[in-house]
Amino acid sequence: MTSATLLTPASTSSRPDAPRPGPARTRERAYVRSLVVLDTTVLTIAVLVGYVARFGDDAPGGSKIPYVLVAPGLVLAWLVSLRVLRCYDDRVLGYGADEYRRVGTASLRLAGGIAIAGYIADVGVSRGFLGISFAVGMLGLEVARFAARKRLHRARSEGAGWSRKVLVVGDTAHVLELVHTLRREPYAGYQVVGACIPDALLAPVAQRLGDVPVVGSFRGIPEAATAIGADTVAVTASGELTATRLRRLGWQLEGTGIDLVVAPALTDVAGPRIHTRPVAGLPLIHVEAPEFRGARKLVKGFVDRAVSSVALTLLLPLLAVIALAIKVDSRGPVLFRQTRVGQGGREFGVYKFRTMVVNADALLAALAARNETDGLMFKMRDDPRVTRIGRLLRKWSLDELPQLVNVLLGHMSLVGPRPPLPSEVARYDGDVARRLLVKPGMTGLWQVSGRSDLSWEDGIRLDLYYVENWSLAADLTILWKTFGAVVNSRGAY
Repeated sequence: MTSATLLTPASTSSRPDAPRPGPARTRERAYVRSLVVLDTTVLTIAVLVGYVARFGDDAPGGSKIPYVLVAPGLVLAWLVSLRVLRCYDDRVLGYGADEYRRVGTASLRLAGGIAIAGYIADVGVSRGFLGISFAVGMLGLEVARFAARKRLHRARSEGAGWSRKVLVVGDTAHVLELVHTLRREPYAGYQVVGACIPDALLAPVAQRLGDVPVVGSFRGIPEAATAIGADTVAVTASGELTATRLRRLGWQLEGTGIDLVVAPALTDVAGPRIHTRPVAGLPLIHVEAPEFRGARKLVKGFVDRAVSSVALTLLLPLLAVIALAIKVDSRGPVLFRQTRVGQGGREFGVYKFRTMVVNADALLAALAARNETDGLMFKMRDDPRVTRIGRLLRKWSLDELPQLVNVLLGHMSLVGPRPPLPSEVARYDGDVARRLLVKPGMTGLWQVSGRSDLSWEDGIRLDLYYVENWSLAADLTILWKTFGAVVNSRGAY
């Protein structure tokens, strides 16, 4: 989750005689053009739906409003709004929640502007037409962007020239750390093809750092980038890369068609919390403190309770069928209540459908040696304690549906870190304990990123990232991805 926040573009000027862009940049531009066509199609359909839903097949009688001009004008204004809000900026396309947030903001601002302008000018454009058009258009844009992003992710993961070739520059430890970060999520679009390290380290270090070839030192970074066909130079921390030397590197890359990006020693901080402010020619990075209370938290709590109450009502028939299946399958209660630790270290009882035999806790000690995960959790792919119906419930995460009651009671949130056991919390160190600063969730980044297939370290990293950078837009994205993770049954056992 960090590559998009790690790489901050440095400003480099381009010359008129700059070389032709590389394959990745050419494909990025083609992707942007395809997004414009896709957005235009979605908005055209939305406006047509709004017109037909409001007026039917007949033109609005007695109206002086020329809808034959209003409709295409609305589409054009919407596209301009998307452009002004930088919804086609390649720095936000294909990664993170900022793209969806910008699309939603552009649509809402346009809707508000039209409403205000119509009231001031006393123009009688049908509010039903506008309301339906904006509702369909906003939903359509978000869905279309998601579909386009999934296609882009597949292309990047398969290679085929969709990822930028990156030359990493810095000390060996920082180079390896950045390489690991970029490779953790290949769909972010950065493929490391080489590294440059300080001159003093060239002799003791072999020609490779792991599987990354060392192609030079700090003396010939532009030449090394050109030699290996890199279109991006990513500079990470190094004592030898002073501000003056970094500025000169930017000058050397002018006109080469190679981008310069800087990866500061600031990880797992999302874009909305980062603001760059130039002071005396120095780009200072301001990092806002995480938000653990306030109006947005109140909205999150309201949404949690509203959604959980509606979901419980709609899912009552399914819950009844599952309860009956559990009762028929094995002896014991339908629900399993287990003590977990929530926000602020307060303990509560989490509700789940029972998926194990009634004496599962007593059998745990005998299975401890067969634990298949690291860290503090116990996970076993073929756990003999799981019942027949329990395996089915776990595969589709249906055993967690009763946690909607915990959300309704305020113990949990729809999205958040995994609720830990008291025995796990007792062994937390200072960093891991930050998971308790927010309510635990029914789903979270850990669930949409692999669930039980993740290592303890990666699971904690994702939980802490969410704690520090949560947002309502990110919550919606995680909820959407949860459906895909459940359908694919990734890491479910």
